[in-house]
This record gives sequence, C-alpha cells and structure tokens, in this order.
Amino acid sequence: MDNQVEEVKRKIDIVEYIGSFITLKKSGRNFKALCPFHQEKTPSFYVSPDRQFWYCFGACQEGGDVIKFLMKWENVTFVEALKELADKVGVRLTRLSFEDKTWQKKERLIGLNTLAAEFFDFILHKSRYGRKALEYLSSRTINPKTIKKFQLGYAPDSWDSLYKFLLKKKYEVGEIFEDGLLVKSDRGSYYDRFRGRIIFPIKDPRGNIIAFSGRSLEKEVEGAKYINTPETPLYHKRETLYGIDVVKDSIRKEGNAILVEGEFDMITPYEHGVENIVAIKGSAVTPEQLMFLKRYTNRITLALDADTAGQEAVKRGISQAENLEFEIGVVSFDFGKDPDEAVRNDPVRFKKVIKSPVPIYDFIIDISKKKNSGNDAFSKKKIGDEVVPYLASIKNPIVSSYYVKKLSNLLDVSESSIESLIRRVTRKKNQRQIFAKEKKSEVKEERELMIQRYLLSLVFQHDKPYDMCNAIFKVLSSSDFSTPSHSHLTEALLEYQRKHPAAFALQSFLKTLSPQLLPVFDELYLFASADLDFKNQEMKKLIKEVKKFSLKRKISELLSEKEDLSDKKNEQLKELNQKLNQVEKTITTL
Repeated sequence: MDNQVEEVKRKIDIVEYIGSFITLKKSGRNFKALCPFHQEKTPSFYVSPDRQFWYCFGACQEGGDVIKFLMKWENVTFVEALKELADKVGVRLTRLSFEDKTWQKKERLIGLNTLAAEFFDFILHKSRYGRKALEYLSSRTINPKTIKKFQLGYAPDSWDSLYKFLLKKKYEVGEIFEDGLLVKSDRGSYYDRFRGRIIFPIKDPRGNIIAFSGRSLEKEVEGAKYINTPETPLYHKRETLYGIDVVKDSIRKEGNAILVEGEFDMITPYEHGVENIVAIKGSAVTPEQLMFLKRYTNRITLALDADTAGQEAVKRGISQAENLEFEIGVVSFDFGKDPDEAVRNDPVRFKKVIKSPVPIYDFIIDISKKKNSGNDAFSKKKIGDEVVPYLASIKNPIVSSYYVKKLSNLLDVSESSIESLIRRVTRKKNQRQIFAKEKKSEVKEERELMIQRYLLSLVFQHDKPYDMCNAIFKVLSSSDFSTPSHSHLTEALLEYQRKHPAAFALQSFLKTLSPQLLPVFDELYLFASADLDFKNQEMKKLIKEVKKFSLKRKISELLSEKEDLSDKKNEQLKELNQKLNQVEKTITTL
C-alpha cells in the first residue's frame, strides 16, 4: 500500500496541482499564496517543489503532501483523496491494507443516506402516498426532469416506515439515529424524523448525500414549515450550500454566485435557466460558505427574502463578505415575497432584476431611508447610526469616499461629519479587537523560536548549505536551540557535514533523519520563504540574538535550582554572564 501511495505522489507535481486550485507566485525556490483555508491579507501558504510539500504559517499552522491538500480542500478522508488522485494519474489501487475508520464510517453513512433517498424517491413516484406530493410539486411548476435532477422525494406520514426499511437493509438503530434520520422519544423509543414532507437531499460538492431537508405540504402547519437533519458527522450546516454539486461549474463560468434562502428559491430559478444559484443553510451567510464560494468567484449576489428577516440576513452577510473582498450586490423583488414566487410570477422580469443587482451599500442606505423617512435631525441621526457601521467596513478608499459623499448628501451634512462617525466606529471596533486579543489564551510564537527556525531553514534552502552552516555554527551549537527537535536536527546536520565534507546532498541527508524528524524538517525547509518581520535584518545579528536567548535561558535554569549555589555553579554563572554581556555588546554594534 505504501508503494502505491508513493507512486501516486510521484506522478503528481504538487506545484502544478495546487496551482490549478489557487494562484501561486514564485518566492525564491518555493511558491507562495494566500492560504485557501483561512482568511488573510498577507501570504502565509508556501509550497516546496523540492520536497513536494505545502505548509501554512498563518492560522492553520499545518501542512502536508498533495494528498493532505486534497483532504483539506474537499473535506474528505485519506482514502477518498488517495482514490481520486490515483484515478487522475492512472494508478490502480490493488490493496487498501490499512484501516481508515473515519472513511469507513463516512462511507457507511453516505450509503445510508443514499438508501434513504431511494426510499423517498420510491414513495414519491411509485406509491399512492406520493400522489399528493407530486400534485404539490406540479402546482409549483417543478417539472419531472428537475425532480429527478435534484432527487426530490416524499416521506410518508408514518412513524417508522423508513426506520423499518433501513433495519431490513442491515443498518443499526444507533447509526441511523447518529445520521439524523431518527428522533429519540422521552421514553427511549425511536421514530422517523421526516414524516409527511417533500424531501430535498442535501449534497456535498462531490454529489454525496450528507443530509435532508423536509418541507410540509400544508399551508398552515403546526411547528416548522421546514425541518432539517441536525448536525452529524457528515453534515455541518455552516459549511453547506444547497445545490452546489449541480451549479459549481456555472458559478465559475458566470463569475458570480446568487445566494438564496430556501430549496425552492434555488430550484425554481434553476429550472428557468438561472444556474449560478445556491441556497444557504441557516438564516445567515457564514464565513465557511463564503470561503468555499471564493474558490469559484469574487462576486456574490444576495437574493434573500423581501421581508425584514431577509434584510437582516443580508446585513449579517456583509461584514463576512467584505472581509473576503467579495464584490457584493443585492436584488429584491416587489413582484413576489421570495425568489421562488417572483420567478413563477414573472420569469423574464426576474432574470432582468438578477442581472442588475444593487450594490450592497446602496441597499443598506435605501432600507434605512425607508425606515426613517422623516426629515428631522433625529431621523437623520438614526440613518447615520444604522449606515455608518457598514461604511466603516469598506476596505477600498475609492468606494469608501463615494459612499461618504452619498450619505452626506442624503443627510445634508458635511463629509467630515460622516468621516468623524466612521473614525469613531473604527476606534471602538479596534478597541474590541485589542481586548479580544488580550483575552485569547493562544500565545504567539516567541521571537527566539522564530529566529531559530529561520536560521535552520536558511541552511537547507541555501545554494551552498555548508557555507551557511559554517557561519551559523561558528557561534551556535546544538544546545543553543531551545526546541529538542531543532536541537536533534542540528546534531544530524553537523554529523552529516562531518561524514560528507565535500558537498551537501539533500536527498542523502534526509535518509539519515528519523521518521519523527522528517515532518519537522519539511516545515523548517519552507519557513525561510515566509514573510517574516526580521527577514531583512543582518544575519550576524540574528545569530547573536539566538546566542543571547540561549545564555539567558541557561542562567535562568541555574538560578532556579533549589539547592544553594556551589562555588562551581557560581563560576558557571559568572562565565555565562560575561558571555552574555559580550554578546549584547556585539549586537549593539552590528
């Protein structure tokens, strides 16, 4: 199995592969990019063609090979990623000798959902219970082709029909419950979650069914009109977009993603030819959903419900989208309460409105103006209080200036008054962020460790590693490195130089490292490429700084010992202090 994994990795160039997903730029002998897995302004994601390895030095603080990248990109297991890459390069996996329990569980739950979808499909199309549901779908102009494409089904108004069906298919009650298809009563018995409802299978981008949404057929219904699968090992609402498996290519082609709230709001426009459209799961656009859409487009159009809740959902999505530098537009309809009704009422007009979205900040100003329609000072104050926080989040100075002028004209006040309010909002926001940072238990890496990693990385990336090695280890020794793995790596490097004084060969050196040190090396190898504060500082000064940290650490260790200091230890302290003073003097003259 290991040989097959290595064969797959050998046949894929990691720079070319990752570069097909994100934009990589040359950085020395490596490549860098904005990390696709978290939000950032400065590149912290680096790829090494030499080591066929990537690492994020930002919020992720993790890396790996091409398989690990696909696992993280698609949120799949090792086996799923390996199979996909093997298919891509024509490697036939003849044996999967190891046990991937995560993959096995995921595969079983997907199989369970697939069976459930087949059950709901059968009830809709081939049983008398589904007639009413088919008539309902027909009344909403959903045609058979669309029903088939989205695998719509029907859950009979029965307490345990799906439950009994899945038990016959050799699934255990525990896993059916864990998958969200059953509800547990107060008495400890189980019953079907979905009963008497149109069923919408929810899929991941790869087309796997991960959850379900069920809509009541009745206009007046006790409880919720829609019920959804709860959070499960497969389904995470914040990460999910309904219909993404069908429309992701259309979103990329159009360069725009239209976001709606409900399944019918997505399906009905799609049926009328609007194919770059997805439905959010939940009442607001989430950072996870936006991060996923960022892979396909830099533009989003919010086409949420026309009611107050829809407007609030739009507002909640703005700051997240602005942080990711999306171009945001909003469409609203006065010929339907939601996109589903609007497109059924007037498909031509719907398409026309969709193609001409209102810029998001114009939308915010308009709804505030309608709500506070008075011409008195207090109505204008309310508009300012509601709109300015959104204007304060605008990153582009030209866009910001445009809306400052627009709001000042609307309120009949000076632009400086609006700018003053923006500064006040920004100041409060910054104070909150500073407070939040202080409250964080996460401590940033100390400068000492950062410099140590940087110096070691410089050695391995240098055209003449031994020249760099001699410069660094003329002053430092392995004991000056505070992290044991870095100390061991230093010892291995010095030992290799002793045995191979003529030249340093990377692949040969790697064979001398233990399996525990190899991932440490891979991270260090890319580290010098990262955008670091001290990158342009003189190397001699950095080396001396590491020595200073090391001497201080050794002095502290001696002083912390409980027993009285012996004459020998006093001599050691004296010697260390002298060395420290000498190093500090040297640093000041550099």
